[in-house]
Amino acid sequence: MKLILSLILSVVLGFSATDITEPVTNNPFPEAELKTVDGEIVNTADYLKDGKITVVSFWATWCSPCKRELDAISDYYEEWQEDYDVQLIAITIDNQRSLAKVPATIETKGWDYIVLSDANQDLMRKLNFQTIPQTFLLDREGNIVYSHNGYNSGDEFELEDHIIELADQ
Repeated sequence: MKLILSLILSVVLGFSATDITEPVTNNPFPEAELKTVDGEIVNTADYLKDGKITVVSFWATWCSPCKRELDAISDYYEEWQEDYDVQLIAITIDNQRSLAKVPATIETKGWDYIVLSDANQDLMRKLNFQTIPQTFLLDREGNIVYSHNGYNSGDEFELEDHIIELADQ
């Protein structure tokens, strides 16, 4: 029954059945204009042109699993930068009301990440996912090669395994 409903929605809305439930993978990371914590407008493409392996983590100040994931990665991030030439872009989906909490959260946590805001969730819609934390791993050309939703203790080690695979290519 779910499949039939999905197919009907696909025809009516013009989406494939997988577009409704699956985040984008094996595609270039989409360009989008986002804001820095300081309010400067930037394009995601600007962060992907340096040829670095990139982790993109969608989070929010109200999302406890998101903060646990970013805290866990923080323990290894400096090492990942040195060993694998990795950068992490933490994209908050906090709305305009809660966006004011983001700088204090970053400072309190001591996160040394690039932090951008997708307050209107435009990029989130382009990537076709609904829940956070949502983590994407991009190769040196900016293609999505791995995607993970949610956070359980130890997920950072699985992420590192995928980073090592990319670094060895």
